[in-house]
Amino acid sequence: MRILVTGFEPFGADAENASGETVTRLGREWGDPDVELVTAILPVSFAAAPARLGELVAAHRPDAVLAIGEAGRRATVTPERFARNLIDARIPDNDGAQPRGVAIDDGPDRRAAGFDVGALVAAIRAAGVPAEASDDAGRFVCNRIAYELARAGLPGGFLHVPAVRSRGVATVGAETGGGDAAGSGALGFDELVRAAAAAIGVLAAGRRVA
Repeated sequence: MRILVTGFEPFGADAENASGETVTRLGREWGDPDVELVTAILPVSFAAAPARLGELVAAHRPDAVLAIGEAGRRATVTPERFARNLIDARIPDNDGAQPRGVAIDDGPDRRAAGFDVGALVAAIRAAGVPAEASDDAGRFVCNRIAYELARAGLPGGFLHVPAVRSRGVATVGAETGGGDAAGSGALGFDELVRAAAAAIGVLAAGRRVA
């Protein structure tokens, strides 16, 4: 089985993105011979991120996709149940684009994830990491990728992790977590990697939707 796992590059004024660091460490440490892991870092760009995701899917033809982003002011790992058909950028993306109140397409107001969120939450908790299901993927590039995955009908979906930093605290966060600043000292990268590995285990077992 081949699973594509993506994170994001840093954005705003921050030099690090918890999702990108988690994916990098996960790829470096992965050792399951039954699951071929393809890892990639997406640009924080409303235009370039979905285009890059499409290129990766076309090139690697994964059996499932796990996209990871960071959520400011969240203390737990949160698989997203839905993605909203809306872009509303509080700050510009890394290309300088700042769309406000724009629909992604002419489809429904929201689309459901292509994985069993309950199974992901249970598996992440069993790995010793706090997790909760979420119904709000934000309105920034994370939500844009979550919507793209849901629209494509691919097995998998979007997972938010707290905005962990190697040093200091995050200065971004309202884009994904509903607050003005971010930074969670409760979890570290070891826990985030364990959470991502647990989610991959669910996808590898074929648990798609509830």
